[in-house]
Amino acid sequence: MASHRVNGITIEIESLGKPHDPALLLLRGLGTQLAQWPSALLDALTEAGFRVVLFDNRDVGLSHKLDEVGAPDLAAILAGRVQPAYRLADMADDAVGVLDALGIEQAHIAGISMGGMIVQHVAAAHGDRCLSMTSIMSSSGAPGLPPAEPEAMAALMSQPEDPSNRECVIEHSTATQRVIGSPAYPMSDAELRRYCEIAYDRCYHPEGVARQMAAVVSDGSRVELLQQIRVQSLVIHGAQDPLIPLSGGEDTARHIAGCRLEVIEGMGHDVTNANAPLLASRLIDHARRAVSV
Repeated sequence: MASHRVNGITIEIESLGKPHDPALLLLRGLGTQLAQWPSALLDALTEAGFRVVLFDNRDVGLSHKLDEVGAPDLAAILAGRVQPAYRLADMADDAVGVLDALGIEQAHIAGISMGGMIVQHVAAAHGDRCLSMTSIMSSSGAPGLPPAEPEAMAALMSQPEDPSNRECVIEHSTATQRVIGSPAYPMSDAELRRYCEIAYDRCYHPEGVARQMAAVVSDGSRVELLQQIRVQSLVIHGAQDPLIPLSGGEDTARHIAGCRLEVIEGMGHDVTNANAPLLASRLIDHARRAVSV
């Protein structure tokens, strides 16, 4: 791993596989870090002949924190009275900057949840840099789509009882992950514990997560943006996703010309070693299809 100057800030980047293999850029979701990708997914992709590029989004992990702007007022942002510190379009520019930093002209790009929203922006605004695009467990942001299940939204918005206590934060994180996770592909207790420990010990920074949330809620509908995409695109969504219901993925695919939709039964809102083979096979197949067209 190494830090690079990207889009005016410092971004932590990791590259796996052979440098001259086709690049596949993976983007994480809200508040999560590059170290939380399951090894089963990364191993499958590199073994299939891809150079896998990972990075910490701004405000999380080892990348730059915009602490100078303070915590966001989400209510004011939603009401349009205050602008967020940055937007998803800025985070899309970060992703393109990661490719620039590594000297990669074009890459397959894929993102989960918030990362899926960001790759939608990348494909629309920087299509010449994309060999293919995959939006996973994400949404079009269109008004009127079904919301998250109440338990999932409550878990996402809840706070640890004592944010200064490591054990309290980890227990809160594991409880949240259990609510939104895949019923048919759950993490083992040990895997889940380790997933949350890695995140806390590497960087626990809730203010940064709040600023990312502000970027998400201020993005609004991406329907017009999706209609501009000409990149070979795939949407993957879990049939049992309680946080971003399947309808979000369906609507995303509906607005991208020629987009395919892959629904995974039993999958919720996570990527685990158990469901990694299913995701990897779809990513690999899509990337190979895209370059053969």
